[in-house]
Amino acid sequence: MTAQAKERKLPAPSVSPETKEYWDAAAQGRLLVRKCTACGEAHHYPRTICPFCFSDKTEWITASGRGTLYSYSVMRRAPVPYAMAYVTLAEGPTMMTNIVDCDFDKLRIGQDVKLVFKPTEGGPPLPMFTPA
Repeated sequence: MTAQAKERKLPAPSVSPETKEYWDAAAQGRLLVRKCTACGEAHHYPRTICPFCFSDKTEWITASGRGTLYSYSVMRRAPVPYAMAYVTLAEGPTMMTNIVDCDFDKLRIGQDVKLVFKPTEGGPPLPMFTPA
């Protein structure tokens, strides 16, 4: 059975007060990243303190949902094969994610990808990417 025919079961993410707005946006089909108003850098994963200048002056911005495949690895020995990846978002940050809904043999570094959300078991959906 191919990965496209059988879906992996995804556990629900842990939602904390610091990430609640992020997961609420995911439930609406939007990807949020944090942007520092002190140094101007965007970052992901969601956290209040800027990892570049350590300022607490950060705000949520909605990402475009576009990115580039930076690196990936296909897990073929799993019950349902999947692709782990780093995707560099158009806004700048690189995030760890999965590449879905595609032929893993056709993935290429530098390839354009677009955002999709996949349901979890009893929680908000997870942001993932598919070739654009």
